[in-house]
Amino acid sequence: DRAIPRRIRPMNKKRFNTKRVALCGLLLSMMLVLGWVEHMIPLNASIPGIKLGLSNGVLIFAVYMLDIPTSFVLMALKVVLSCAFLGNPASMMIYGFAGGILSLTGMVLLSRVKGMHTVTVSIVGGVMHHVGQILMALLVVNTAGLLSFLPFLMIGGLVFGAITGVCADRVMKYMRHMRL
Repeated sequence: DRAIPRRIRPMNKKRFNTKRVALCGLLLSMMLVLGWVEHMIPLNASIPGIKLGLSNGVLIFAVYMLDIPTSFVLMALKVVLSCAFLGNPASMMIYGFAGGILSLTGMVLLSRVKGMHTVTVSIVGGVMHHVGQILMALLVVNTAGLLSFLPFLMIGGLVFGAITGVCADRVMKYMRHMRL
């Protein structure tokens, strides 16, 4: 433990140390606030589901700076709590989990590829989030017409994923010393 003086102990040595819990609480609260802010910004009512993905930048930070299980727990808590705070929990939650699990899985897998840039990881996360939500909607509503939204949602995921990725990359450059 003394060999790493400025870093928080790795997860496998001490799972729930105070700094780790405080950081996770801070990241979760940031995701919830950013999700609420994003909820208040009207983008395009003609294409439902297009969002800025502001809280995704915090999740990218978690993917790179924390471990994989913690990232999934943060995503799950964000979906559950934001659905409880922002509206219809049951219907929002199934779409939130479908998009979140597919998005986070893609980001985790790509983040482990050597030389893969954070912006690319974020873009894939944004696109996969929409793919997961459309796939869930196809299962729930059983209407193939929903696929017509997919190209627009993928463009939105690409654009906003790139913006979020650039922001997350800039923040992580200054926060490398906090890797847990």
